[in-house]
Amino acid sequence: MQYRKLGNTTIDVSVICLGTMTWGEQNTQAEAFEQMDYALAHGVNFFDTAELYSIPPKAETYGRTEEIIGNWLRKTGNRDRIILASKIAGPGPGWVDHIRKGRTHFNREHLQAAVEGSLRRLQTDRIDLYQLHWPERDTNFFGQLGFTPGEQDDFTPVAETLEVLNGLVRAGKIRHIGLSNETPWGIMRFLQVADQLGLPRVVSVQNPYSLLNRAYEVGTAEVSWREHCGLLAYSPLGFGVLSGKYLDGARPAGARLTLYPDYTRYSSPAAERATAGYVDLARRHGLDCAQMALAFVNGRRFLTSTIIGATTLEQLRSNIGSIELELSDAVLEGIQAIHDAHPNPSP
Repeated sequence: MQYRKLGNTTIDVSVICLGTMTWGEQNTQAEAFEQMDYALAHGVNFFDTAELYSIPPKAETYGRTEEIIGNWLRKTGNRDRIILASKIAGPGPGWVDHIRKGRTHFNREHLQAAVEGSLRRLQTDRIDLYQLHWPERDTNFFGQLGFTPGEQDDFTPVAETLEVLNGLVRAGKIRHIGLSNETPWGIMRFLQVADQLGLPRVVSVQNPYSLLNRAYEVGTAEVSWREHCGLLAYSPLGFGVLSGKYLDGARPAGARLTLYPDYTRYSSPAAERATAGYVDLARRHGLDCAQMALAFVNGRRFLTSTIIGATTLEQLRSNIGSIELELSDAVLEGIQAIHDAHPNPSP
């Protein structure tokens, strides 16, 4: 395994981070325990979760993933061996109605309630990295590439959010803070206010990044590099699309897009054409396409960690194994040629 610093902290996190959002929905607790045991045994020390999980979000499984992790921590006593990240949900239409009456804010009331709830479910006294899952304000994220100003722009002032988070840091309940699904403006605003007021700086940004969505490279990657808040890349396989298993309309039994056909972010005709190109490139070089896609993400200099998610131990082994793969110049040139022909089909 390889390790990189988490922002400007002294913490070393594995370049492969274990994603957990399927636990309690697609995966049982026993399967989640097996994944955590395997990942830790193979050098993965960074686990990422959220109060929102399991996915898809619903009241019946709210917080279930954190509960599973907490049960594993209690059973194994491994808390000090892992770096644990979680997130507070932002506001949303309909699909977060079960979380604090559906209008979550990044103010004192909601942040404190969210942190206390996560600590209780995780059965721990601290969260190493606490992230704002998506912006409270109206902006472009979750597949929206361009920004369109809204009619109302009412959101908790950044200074207030950082003051509350600072209090939680000082109380020892969280160690560091991060953002997720953020824009360059949002990241820089949090950094600016933190520097002005002597408050905690953002140490990471968890955004989507994959061969099908390299939009992070436009503006945001420079922020990550220069401000020491590296990318935590989620959906590096585009909901599994980059394995090639969904090509030509295939829908394997039990697979995510088979179970949840509304998850179409990485399934447009343009994405399928790009995916077919990447699968062909991998085969011509004797590579597994999923491992090639992960190795590409692992190798980005602005990246801190690649968040992998697996529903089977076989997938987990392959995903973790991508850390051993170094792509040749010929493969990298082929990837760039496909990207030039099919740029960011799944923002």
